[in-house]
Amino acid sequence: MAGSQSQSQSKASGKGRLYIIGIGPGSVEQLTVKAREVILNSDYIVGNGTYLDQMASLLDRQNIVRSAMGKEVDRARKAVELAQDNVVSMISGGDANIYGMAGLVLEVAEHANLGVEIEVLPGVTAITAAASVLGAPIVNDFCTVSLSDLLTPWEVIEKRLDAAASADFVMSLYNPKSRQRNSNFSRAIEIIRRHKDDSVPVGLVKNALREKDQDYIVTTLGEVLDHNDWVDMSTTILITTNDSRIWETSFGKRIITPRGYHRKYDY
Repeated sequence: MAGSQSQSQSKASGKGRLYIIGIGPGSVEQLTVKAREVILNSDYIVGNGTYLDQMASLLDRQNIVRSAMGKEVDRARKAVELAQDNVVSMISGGDANIYGMAGLVLEVAEHANLGVEIEVLPGVTAITAAASVLGAPIVNDFCTVSLSDLLTPWEVIEKRLDAAASADFVMSLYNPKSRQRNSNFSRAIEIIRRHKDDSVPVGLVKNALREKDQDYIVTTLGEVLDHNDWVDMSTTILITTNDSRIWETSFGKRIITPRGYHRKYDY
């Protein structure tokens, strides 16, 4: 296989290789085939303990470097250090490029002038996982906004929310609430309601595509704060458009955002 061949070449040349892998929603079944292969053939796996536990069935011979939330910089530095002479996989939840570890690891590698090849492997991210649960809410133009102001000032987040809502994008809200940030979600909804109708469909998905813990609610923008206490850091919010609608089926509520075919075709 191409991935195995690349790893063999890296070892033969005396140099390592660094992979940054998005593991998706948190189950081995949701990994890409290549991500699974790379994890199995790595010398070291570096990651947050939660994500390592989710990949436990694949980790039987690799060296494991485990760390906690808030230690992202330390993880990145360790991965770059080990990659000088080993095949290293840094695992990241969802997709490593979407609020994940890819940016930080590349920055650390740049500063260290790392002289080995780095490859980023994509994964299913929260917006697409949540959308699959809800039906078809994001088939038109969309954006993602993280409500965490740990690294981004709230003033910047407000500007992004206002701009996206005024353009009637489908909006996905990541990191809506935590113990320290329990008002950002309601503040975001207030901003969005300045531009979108209260009838706009909204989907709230908790633990998307995790079989045991997944749950979801379909509501409207005008009523979404009725579920404020239900929302936490494991919840992804999808706020759709003024053209979107809720389809009541015998299997539950689904959200449809028209792509625009109805304007050109009869069906």
